[in-house]
Amino acid sequence: MRALISVSDKTGIVEFAKNLVSLGVEIISTGGTYGKLKEAGISAIEISELTGFPECLDGRVKTLHPVVHAGLLAMRSNPSHMKQLADLNIEPIDMVVVNLYPFKQTILKEGVTREEAVENIDIGGPTMLRAAAKNYQDVAVVVDPLDYDKVLTELKEAGQVSYKTKFYLMQKVFEHTSSYDTMIAGYLRKERNDQALPETLTLTYEKVQDMRYGENPHQKAAFYREIGRKKGSLTDAVQLNGKELSFNNINDTNGALELLKEFTEPTVVACKHGNPCGVGSADNLLDAWKKAFAADKVSIYGGIVVTNREITLAMAEEMKKVFLEVVVAPSYEAEALKLLQMKKNVRLLELKDIAVPQDEHAYDLKKVNGGLIVQTIDSKLLIEEDLKVVTDRVPTDKEMEDLRFAWRIVKFVKSNGIALAKDKQSVGIGPGQVNRVWAAKQAIEHAGELIGENAAKGAVLASDAFFPFDDCVEAAHQAGITAIIQPGGSIRDEDSIKKCNEYGIAMVFTGMRHFRH
Repeated sequence: MRALISVSDKTGIVEFAKNLVSLGVEIISTGGTYGKLKEAGISAIEISELTGFPECLDGRVKTLHPVVHAGLLAMRSNPSHMKQLADLNIEPIDMVVVNLYPFKQTILKEGVTREEAVENIDIGGPTMLRAAAKNYQDVAVVVDPLDYDKVLTELKEAGQVSYKTKFYLMQKVFEHTSSYDTMIAGYLRKERNDQALPETLTLTYEKVQDMRYGENPHQKAAFYREIGRKKGSLTDAVQLNGKELSFNNINDTNGALELLKEFTEPTVVACKHGNPCGVGSADNLLDAWKKAFAADKVSIYGGIVVTNREITLAMAEEMKKVFLEVVVAPSYEAEALKLLQMKKNVRLLELKDIAVPQDEHAYDLKKVNGGLIVQTIDSKLLIEEDLKVVTDRVPTDKEMEDLRFAWRIVKFVKSNGIALAKDKQSVGIGPGQVNRVWAAKQAIEHAGELIGENAAKGAVLASDAFFPFDDCVEAAHQAGITAIIQPGGSIRDEDSIKKCNEYGIAMVFTGMRHFRH
């Protein structure tokens, strides 16, 4: 039995090779791997000795040779194949242990050049892997050091690697080479600043963890991250306390973080089931927390809280009074962390770069039956020059500040969505209704129930899309709302504008909607 070993990741390779030799396996090796094996006293044949052709072009060509690939691809059950090997004086290769040039590690380095990245695109490695995997019934192909023990166990117990295991190893090869090629294609797209949606879409992600279940206990789930360090994302967070994050925790926390990134001043966002339930901004974090908590003391129970400033002891003392699933902050005062960690089940995450925005060219993906719908993320809030006051009354500076605040919130409310705000505090949120007036009435009703009877009076209203009728204006007037921000664009805009003028409500059109389904 002969094994060809050529690895970039040399984890465990010396011990693995020693075991192979002890089982009577002849080792063929290349370059740095050959040197490491010889240094460890392991007998090995250098690839150039096998092929009769020297490594050349700075190592670019060493295994790309008929002696190697005929030895891999010959089907042992095919007499013609085996006769040709004999006629050509070529011996079969029964095992390939290969992992590829460190392309991922190269492109993740600060200041890496395109030339350096391209030089770390492996050619011979994928070719050997694919050849061996194609002939999997005869060749065991090992790409992952985690499989060394499995292969050795079978060799020791049965004298060979089982057909079932070879098939499993074949699958891993094509998953590995597919991911490798996808990383290269993604890097090149980024280098070219190619922002078009491609004709064929291939994506690669690395598993962070398996989960106990998905949205519901009968669903399987896992958490994956994009290749590369994504600053400001949950994959970059460090968990300091609590059980591992669930599928719903991650989904809901991501939504809260997306909203938080719209704010630069001290802000607290509370989220439940993917919708904001309380948002507050202030000169300091404690006051921001008080606003967010007061906005909905009911829904925050068992919810997610994210903030863009360090959590202080004073804030932690207030938060400890509430049952929360997840808390995310850029940092924690030592005493604050110690206090919050007294609650064993609360998941505390530290995300130092929490304010870093998402890449505006990132994809938003939604699986549909039989396909995938893809778009770039909703990275814009509004375009200043498109803001247009359409009513006789112009919003005051104070109203305009609240309108901008409410507009940030409604962008992340499930459509049909309405958000009410006053004094940099959400006072009522109506998410996910099948018509807009229900969303408006829900937001107004919640304001009264959760904050106080006159909570909506003097507040402003934001709508994620245009008003098809003037019924939302009517509801807003009855609640005492003084200003409205919405995209505009309905064929019946004039009805809403006329109704606003009748009641003295200021209305601003953004020219940009924010559906969120």
